Amino acid sequence: MAAENGNAAVWFVDRHVAGAAADKPAFIEAGEGGRTLTYAELGRESGRMAALYERFGVNREDRVALLLLDTADFPVIFWGSLKSGVIPVALNTLLSTEVYAAILADSRAKALFVSPELLETVLPALAGNPWLKHVFVAGPTEASGMSGLAAELAKGDSRPSVEADPDECAFWLYSSGSTGKPKGVRHVHSNLKATADTYGAQVLGIESSDTVYSAAKLFFAYGLGNAMTFPMSVGATTVLFSGRPTPDSVTDVLNRHKPTVFGGVPTLYAALVNHFESGKGVLDAKLRRCISAGEALPEEIGKRWEKLSGCEILDGVGSTEMLHIFLSNRPGDVAYGTSGAGVPGYDLRLVDEHGAEVGVGEVGELLVSGASAAADYWNQRDKSRATFEGRWTRTGDKYERRADGRLVYCGRTDDMFKVSGIWVAPFEVEQALVAHPAVLEAAVVAARDEDGLEKPKAFVVLKNGVDAGLLDEELKEHVKTRIGKWKYPRWIVFADDLPKTATGKIQRFKLRG
Repeated sequence: MAAENGNAAVWFVDRHVAGAAADKPAFIEAGEGGRTLTYAELGRESGRMAALYERFGVNREDRVALLLLDTADFPVIFWGSLKSGVIPVALNTLLSTEVYAAILADSRAKALFVSPELLETVLPALAGNPWLKHVFVAGPTEASGMSGLAAELAKGDSRPSVEADPDECAFWLYSSGSTGKPKGVRHVHSNLKATADTYGAQVLGIESSDTVYSAAKLFFAYGLGNAMTFPMSVGATTVLFSGRPTPDSVTDVLNRHKPTVFGGVPTLYAALVNHFESGKGVLDAKLRRCISAGEALPEEIGKRWEKLSGCEILDGVGSTEMLHIFLSNRPGDVAYGTSGAGVPGYDLRLVDEHGAEVGVGEVGELLVSGASAAADYWNQRDKSRATFEGRWTRTGDKYERRADGRLVYCGRTDDMFKVSGIWVAPFEVEQALVAHPAVLEAAVVAARDEDGLEKPKAFVVLKNGVDAGLLDEELKEHVKTRIGKWKYPRWIVFADDLPKTATGKIQRFKLRG
């Protein structure tokens, strides 16, 4: 008897093509003139990716980079790649040219699929790359020598999913390390269904009648689960919004498309709460589930949102390495200020520096075990061994265990922190600041804003003779341009010197508070 095909696309795409959801919208692009993609259309268009790859010499196990806004093109390319045995590498759309160049070189991607809006940023990163052979633009373009995705797909016939082992590498996501160097996190086919069977089914309780909108984008592990894995596991519908999730834009999507499930991050919930409380907007959607991850949700934000929306927020914890949430509050059992308890299907441990379990009221590093764990980091053996210890994955997060079994977030084991759900390495921000001609030294720590959310705060020592003057805003813009729009320091303190050890290492802990 032949073994069942372990290709994830068989479960998430192919079974719906001839099923009850065939003519149902799988994806709806928000806004006027947005496209609608049914499950049957997704099956056909993703099947045409195989012919495209064949024509352009992209073979099984080759990597392809996806630098795409949240449009219907993303699921077509992602699932079409899995169906073909090609490995999609989803890239953060907010990075700088320099970081794209590093990731494209590291992944050795053979092809790049890019939204027209992102071409200007990524094109300079392609120079001198010996691996990249083809660029496909997912949308209209006047750029010379580039293929349009829609036209290329129309040239081929739709083909079935190739046979794949459940443990075969399916896709990569990139996560930043403690020095800011991106890490290619490799996930296998079975990981996707593992998150749907655990968090999606047993905590979120996703239903086929749901409409989902995730403000967290598809390139996030969190957004990938919210907007693709979970709704597609039951034949539900997802609303995709390609723009920036501001209070105005998110409110418009919620009120216009009336989703029943909303996935946000604490920074956005705080902004929405302030937006509604100040009378700048009204929420008209009847939400059934609201979820949050990426960083710890402040207790007050959760309570204020629930009062405004009538829907509690299920705050949880996930990671790129585990693909989605493994620690969470549950519907009807939310304790704001905590991260809840382990998701069914995952084992959790809190350990001290010697690996011993900590008791109630004590703080330890969180380790997690579950079927969605990544295989490893691409070409970073030491980091792989430090993070993936047998069946356990080290999260690098410190938690306190309460008597009721819930866990309370206490911080990182190192100096990293999250901004809008994305890890920020102080060293990376410091390096960007020091690259400015006026800066001698810099140190970056996490500081909390008025909503209790962590943001970068920089202490800067200027070169002799340089006047701080109007440098505050100039330095912020400098950081945005070099390493990413969300990583810039919200506060800059100009100092005469920085606290250091006898060996010259900056003592960041002395700058916190």
